Amino acid sequence: MTVNINQNPEQIARDKIDDMLREAGWLVQSKNKVDLSAGKGIAVREYQTDVGPADYVLFVNRKPVGIIEAKREDEGHRLTVVEEQSSNYANAKLKYLNNDPLPFVYESTGTITRFTDYRDPKPRGRNVFSFHKPETIAEWLKKGKSLRERLLSIPALDETGLRPAQIVAVNNLEHSFKKNRPKALIQMATGAGKTFTAATFVYRLLKHADAKRILFLVDTKNLGEQAEQEFMTFQPNDDNRKFTELYNVQRLSSSYIASDSQVCISTIQRLYSILKGEELDESAELDNPNESRYLSGSWLQNKMSKNKAVPVEYTPKVPIEQFDFIVIDEAHRSIYNLWKQVLDYFDAFLIGLTATPDKRTFGFFNENVVSQYTYEESVTDGVNVPYDVYTIETEISQNGETIKAGWYVDRRDKLTRKKRWQQEDEDTDYQRNDLDKKVVNPSQIRNIIREYKKALKTTIYPNRIDENGDYEVPKTLVFAKTDSHADDIIKIIREEFDEGNDFCKKVTYKIEEDPKSVLNRFRNSYYPRIAVTVDMIATGTDVKPLEVLLFMRDVKSINYFEQMKGRGTRTINSDSLQLVSKTAKTKTHFVIVDAVGATKSKKTDSRPLERKPSVPMKDLLGAVTMGVADEDLFLSLANRLIRLEKQITSTEKDRLLEFSGGKNLKQMTAALITAFDQDEIETKAQIEIDKIPVQDQTPALIEDAKKNAQEQLILEASKTFNGELNNYLDNVRKQHEQIIDSHNIDTITTSEWETTSADKATQIVKDFTEYLETNKDEIKALSIFYNQPYNRRDITFKMIKDVMEKLQLEKPLLAPDYVWDAYSSLEDVKSKQPKDELTALVSLIRRACGIDSELKAYDSTIEANFNKWIFKQHTGQHNRFSQEQLDWLRMIKDHVVSSYHIEIDDLDYTPFDAKGGKGKMHQLFGNQMNEIINELNEVLAA
Repeated sequence: MTVNINQNPEQIARDKIDDMLREAGWLVQSKNKVDLSAGKGIAVREYQTDVGPADYVLFVNRKPVGIIEAKREDEGHRLTVVEEQSSNYANAKLKYLNNDPLPFVYESTGTITRFTDYRDPKPRGRNVFSFHKPETIAEWLKKGKSLRERLLSIPALDETGLRPAQIVAVNNLEHSFKKNRPKALIQMATGAGKTFTAATFVYRLLKHADAKRILFLVDTKNLGEQAEQEFMTFQPNDDNRKFTELYNVQRLSSSYIASDSQVCISTIQRLYSILKGEELDESAELDNPNESRYLSGSWLQNKMSKNKAVPVEYTPKVPIEQFDFIVIDEAHRSIYNLWKQVLDYFDAFLIGLTATPDKRTFGFFNENVVSQYTYEESVTDGVNVPYDVYTIETEISQNGETIKAGWYVDRRDKLTRKKRWQQEDEDTDYQRNDLDKKVVNPSQIRNIIREYKKALKTTIYPNRIDENGDYEVPKTLVFAKTDSHADDIIKIIREEFDEGNDFCKKVTYKIEEDPKSVLNRFRNSYYPRIAVTVDMIATGTDVKPLEVLLFMRDVKSINYFEQMKGRGTRTINSDSLQLVSKTAKTKTHFVIVDAVGATKSKKTDSRPLERKPSVPMKDLLGAVTMGVADEDLFLSLANRLIRLEKQITSTEKDRLLEFSGGKNLKQMTAALITAFDQDEIETKAQIEIDKIPVQDQTPALIEDAKKNAQEQLILEASKTFNGELNNYLDNVRKQHEQIIDSHNIDTITTSEWETTSADKATQIVKDFTEYLETNKDEIKALSIFYNQPYNRRDITFKMIKDVMEKLQLEKPLLAPDYVWDAYSSLEDVKSKQPKDELTALVSLIRRACGIDSELKAYDSTIEANFNKWIFKQHTGQHNRFSQEQLDWLRMIKDHVVSSYHIEIDDLDYTPFDAKGGKGKMHQLFGNQMNEIINELNEVLAA
């Protein structure tokens, strides 16, 4: 828009409003030149009403539909006061027309615009980025009721198949909609089913509120793919078809949004680029932009306050009303600063989903937290599993070491991994933070892996012996620092576990084989047993059979750490678990093996908050690629590239040309500097100015020419940068070599359960014992164990099953496997845990109520009691039983092992019926039959 410096503020505002209306598809006409047939939407200026001229009257299909009250820019703070004035115009009679009150009312300065739909129940004004299109208003009128009115009549939720926390979330969210709250936050623990909850309310909004289109916004491509899978498999309770058979779901992979899509899944990066009218390199969707210090940090915030960052502009093909609702997945991460513009652009309800909100998240969503379901609550409900911490520390991990002058060491190129042999000229000290960056000590990695293997078998999961007598490693995810670090870990894991390539794999975006296939195998197949990741499955990825997280990388962000922990929390049913881990019975908990102090290190909020953070080059490159046009950014990057040009080899310079479209570092640097060089901008602008007649060269036109010239220079400088080039520049600039310290041999200094784990185990045993005590008079089996020990022979399978069912319902955290592990970490448990959960429960009850002084597997106790009884019989009565009688007695013993008790009538069923049943036993034992059965019930239960 060209601004005449002689215009008054009111006229400037009108011109801005005219431009906004035209962009949104309206024809602007003066009251003297009205032609309502000229287009679908007509905005008539200064239209006369019976209370005076309205600034603008909006007509759609020749019918009046709305009012715009225009104010000058410095009255933006007063727009709520103006509502009464604009409402008067909306309720007035228009000249020549016998109209009803007009429902759509705007107040605007051309910079700030507010909108009220007077069809809404309790109409409430809201800020909008621009005006709605005439086609949209026509559609709204055709539907009759407004969206906010339709929300009031959403029917009650069918709660079938939903967990209690999901029911609360959906009901409270819909209540928030009915109250016309523009933003709502659902806090739900990782693993508690956030995306399923979202699919539930999205379905209800489409079906019952007739929502036009809903956006599901993520910040990585990986999360988008997962959301798409969730919608594809979601089947509502009231229809036998899948969600995608009922509604069109589109995951955006270009700037095209299909007109018939009802659910759009997109990264926030892609939507930002669409609103700037640019194509997005797919590599920009791989990383979470919140991890970038430039795009998320305070530096950018400072720059944006000076209007230097590229703002989004009105985009006719993506109008502000494109989405009725926006669901923001992992809402604690990437919705601030640069990215917030995307959410401010759309006139939509915003719904945040997150497991780990921070203060900014609560603030952004107006503190409207419609449901909070914490990890602790999810564990108590049995939705997620708890965790224990096992610590491994080594001497070098804690204190570092020194590489002495005169030693011969390998130096390894970080990129090619090519080694060269060199004698050191001077001592090199390295600390824990230098490990796997400046220096790699294979012994340090090896000792951690070796100790992990040992601890697995003796302490962490000792009962994982398969039918061949071999130990089965539980599914383990290792967090590594870098790709190079991951490669070292994988090599050593395969060696130390004496396994092949399939046993341990890397899962990251930078591997050559399809990462999804490795991830799917890790999730659904027996191999790999161990996966090593740098970044890809830290957040938002579901690997339910995971039982161990091995931290060989520390993180400082509390939210990121919680997300990493979240990989292990998922529950899985026993059958599914045993498909990929044959010796695992049930997943009652997971274990964090902390080899870097990750559970103890100080954690901060989710982003760096320093005033002048040191911004990694990777983040500078990413910001330029994403279109941030800021002088400090361009000059900082230019400065880094000048330094890099002096450091890299001629071979590396040649390789760089493949990614840069033939531009070398000097050319890229020159373009970055030129973009903000005032002389260069004026020279380029002058070429365009000279094409215009002198009499038309107004100051405003000259300023526009300079602005356009700079925009061209900025575009020219930034379009060189892309995902591949950025990746190459980031890698090639890193310290080229790592020293491989093979001289200093590491030793383990700590290998033990974290103190808090011991405390937790004590608490679990205490809770279990107290639960039994509390219920000993109510549950028959417990009553017998505690109060009538002589009646233990009468305890039946059904009684034990009753205890188990009550325990699962009331105290899912006190699962027998988990309580057994708690006892094992507190006392020397010699018995192997019984494979059968009910048998384990009997063992635990006997230990808790004092029948057994130590925890023993009840099936082993029965076996021992039987052998003692047989020995006694034969000693006292000189081989009292024949071989055939002994076979029958062993069958009775085996029955008691699985059913805890035997009745005479049981002899008519398997396995006794095949051997002749009750009649055969009477034939073998005569009148002693009943006496022997009673005696065995009593002796075996002793």
